[in-house]
Amino acid sequence: MDDIREVEVNLQATVHFLSEEIGARSYEDLEELERSAVFIEEKMISCGCNVKRQSFTYMGNTYHNIIGEAGGDKNSEILVIGAHYDTVPGTPGADDNASGIAGLLELARLTAATPTSRTVYFVAFTLEEPPLFKTRHMGSYMYAKSLKKDKVRVEGMISLEMIGYFCDKKGCQYYPFTFFKWFYPEKGDFIAFVGNIASKEFTKKVKNAFQKVSTLPVESLNTLSLVPGVDFSDHSSFWSFDYPAFMITDTAFYRNPHYHTAGDKAHTLDYKRMALLVSGLKSALIL
Repeated sequence: MDDIREVEVNLQATVHFLSEEIGARSYEDLEELERSAVFIEEKMISCGCNVKRQSFTYMGNTYHNIIGEAGGDKNSEILVIGAHYDTVPGTPGADDNASGIAGLLELARLTAATPTSRTVYFVAFTLEEPPLFKTRHMGSYMYAKSLKKDKVRVEGMISLEMIGYFCDKKGCQYYPFTFFKWFYPEKGDFIAFVGNIASKEFTKKVKNAFQKVSTLPVESLNTLSLVPGVDFSDHSSFWSFDYPAFMITDTAFYRNPHYHTAGDKAHTLDYKRMALLVSGLKSALIL
């Protein structure tokens, strides 16, 4: 099995397990969240990452971020790559966000196998979805806050937020404002790097490195949070602590008709293009 095929198979297996075998993983589904956390821990440990939990409480219940460490020089700035493993209540969450977790675990596996010169923290966040969305109870906010408290030097943070849905029909890609169609594709055959203005240089650096090694089309946008969707993931928690951060996304509800519904299932995703994304990101981290 060649490398890209192995990545594809692993991505599909992870998405299927989280979305079909475990299913809904909302803040109310404590048993399912724990099963997901254990699965993520075991995968990270098996590939050689140093793994720990960051635990915290909300409304009397305990929730966990799972952190895997891989890579090189611990004295240099670290790179954080994250994805959330919880879902909206009642949804299987294949794209949102088992796809991101699958990408995270494959990047961790590939990085641990052939370490980069930088240290990378691979973090699976909990409590990204409503009703905790955009609050200080988000797992990503808790984690970013702890990095700031410990004075950790962070090069930047990349959030993998829905990376599996693609569409090739003209007009299947939507945007928050009509004029965006003047500058961006009408087909949803690309992946997007989206962040705020303060993160523009970091976004550009990763995008340029990615384009050198991958054939998957990529578009980028760094703008104000007034544009709907720009701050709709864990990367925005890092902005609160002045860390550059952006999300990699298939644009969610601007493309995927199954967003936040029971139809967000494993068979709707494109694992070949997901594999191209993951493989390209791994190569880009070396540059």
